[in-house]
Formats: sequence, structure tokens, C-alpha cells
Amino acid sequence: MGENIKVFQSKESMIHSLAEAIVDLARRKAEATGRFTVALSGGSTPKPLYESFASSQYLHKIPWDKVFFFFGDERCVPHDSEDSNYHMVHEAILSKVPVPAENIFPTEMQDVNPEASAELYEKTIKKFFALGENQLPRFDLMLLGLGPDGHTASLFPGTKALEERQRLVVSNYVEKMSTHRITLTLPVINNSENIIFVVAGHDKAPVIAHILGEKTADQHLYPAQLVKATDGSLKWYLDREAYQECQSHACQH
Repeated sequence: MGENIKVFQSKESMIHSLAEAIVDLARRKAEATGRFTVALSGGSTPKPLYESFASSQYLHKIPWDKVFFFFGDERCVPHDSEDSNYHMVHEAILSKVPVPAENIFPTEMQDVNPEASAELYEKTIKKFFALGENQLPRFDLMLLGLGPDGHTASLFPGTKALEERQRLVVSNYVEKMSTHRITLTLPVINNSENIIFVVAGHDKAPVIAHILGEKTADQHLYPAQLVKATDGSLKWYLDREAYQECQSHACQH
């Protein structure tokens, strides 16, 4: 594989390699700039990754006081809900490591007013990054997952948020789920210094073959195809099952 697509024999080996890479990145960025900013993905795939950072292997290797956690997307439920991305991340890592509370930036009001929540989160990001008019934040790391339908963050096929170019955060209505989601927009994601997709499981194989292989004419069918590093790097960490259908497609190397 090329350096931008890394395929592993198991999910466990993928998680280990990615953890090593992120710890190294966090230490380098903290030393160089005094902080490490990361937007986290929800879902089940990255959970063991987050848990690994709280293990004895990495706990003391990360400068927690210089790490700042944001969320790539959030479901419009209370933070104590089992469906909440924040809840998962809190249980997996935030409750187990010495990161200052003021370094954690969850959404607010997402369960009562999605639009107001998106506007508030955008203001939070603008304040943290000290952004001027029409400026984009530059996250050191943007972690992304991938759904079997090709969605990433909460940018789902056919949804309005795919067209957004001005806002940093929006409330995106997902018709097939009859619900709103809070999500960072494509300009924010694409402006990140390091974008990493982490994908595992055979159910992701067909969409991986489309995204990394023969491009579909309508990229809105597979929103992850719209993720492109504007001025940074884009990498894919895949387990063998997720990559399996690429054997018969002209996938990138």
C-alpha cells in the first residue's frame, strides 16, 4: 500500500499502529506549538483506540494538559445517553486520563435545540482558534469514521450539509433517521492538518471499494469522497475486512 492507505491484518493491529502515530503526533505538536487540537469521531470503531490512550502503555506518554478535545459530530440526545458520542468518549478516555476539564469542548443544547447548538459550537470554535471573518480553524488531527452508506461525521448522503461552504458547524437533518445531527462542515474537515479515516469491518468493504476504487459520478452518494486535504495529509487506516473488496477494484495505492 501507499503511505496514505494502510491496511492491517486485524482491527487490533490497526488500532495499535494508529495509537502509536497519534501519540507521536500529539507529543510533536505540543512541543512545537504548546497544544494539540483534535476533533474526535464517534461510533464503535474508534472506541478501543480511545481506550488504549488510557492504558499504562500510553497514559504517561501524552501531554494531557496540552491536548484539546473537540467533536466532529454529535447526536441530538443528552450527553448521558448511550447514543451520545460524548458519552462514549467520556467513558472510554476522558474519565480515565488527567485532561483538564477546560480542555474538553462538547456540544451544548444539542438535545433541545439543534440549530442553536450548532451556532453555539461554531462560536466556541471561533473563540478557541481566535478566528477572523471567513477564517477556518485548523485542527491538528481530524479523526473520521465511515458508515456503510458512505457518510462521515454526520455528513450523510443527500443531506443539506454537504453543500455548506460558509458555516463551520451545522444542524443537519437526516431524513432516513428522522433526526438532526450536529456536524462540522466539509471546509472545516478539509482544512485540518492531519485527516485520518479509521475503518474496520466487512460491512464497510463495498463503500471502501467505491471511495478508494472506481469513483462514482455522484460523490454526494458517498460523502466521504468529498473529504480532501486542502493543505495537509489524508490517510486511511483499514483492517483487512474493510479492504477486502478492493482486491477486485482499481483501488488507490
